[in-house]
Amino acid sequence: MKRFLLILVLAVMCSSVAKADNFNDALEAYKKGDYASALKLWQPLAEKGNAAAQYNLGQMYRRGQGVKQDYEKAASWYQKAAEKGNAAAQFNLGVKYRKGEGVIQDFKESVKWYRKAAEQGDADAQNSLGVKYAEGRGVIQDYIRAHMWMNIAASNGEKDGSSNRDIVAKKMTAAQIAEAQKMARECEKKNYKNCD
Repeated sequence: MKRFLLILVLAVMCSSVAKADNFNDALEAYKKGDYASALKLWQPLAEKGNAAAQYNLGQMYRRGQGVKQDYEKAASWYQKAAEKGNAAAQFNLGVKYRKGEGVIQDFKESVKWYRKAAEQGDADAQNSLGVKYAEGRGVIQDYIRAHMWMNIAASNGEKDGSSNRDIVAKKMTAAQIAEAQKMARECEKKNYKNCD
């Protein structure tokens, strides 16, 4: 029995190593512009549930790299990866819902996916979530929360975060700005979770 378990463990490890090799080989092919090879290697991994491969297929369909550009397929692959917690896929799915590309435009759904990515520290999603609060699209307009998320995005390196924050600040009182800054500090301490 122990021997059988050892063989099973080794088989799983070898399978994981082979999957990692296939993923990395696909990544190298993609970087070289060999999209056909990348697609051939990522497709089976994506179909087996590999979130990173699913995200990358979404990117290929969005950009039309090695495949016919297809926003619906891109959104479908992003959805699969997003549901597994891939922050980049969550952000991109939020963009798809915001634009109505491959899905029916839905600002609430866009905000949902931006928030999931923002809570994982994705600076683009943090800024986009702030923009949604500033616009009042998918959420009730709230300049304090908009400022908070944009400020967090700026501190995480999102270049538009600081300029967007400054635009929103012009519509706020000094007390509202102070509250937004306090909320941003508290949010960062909580690793971006439950900040709304």
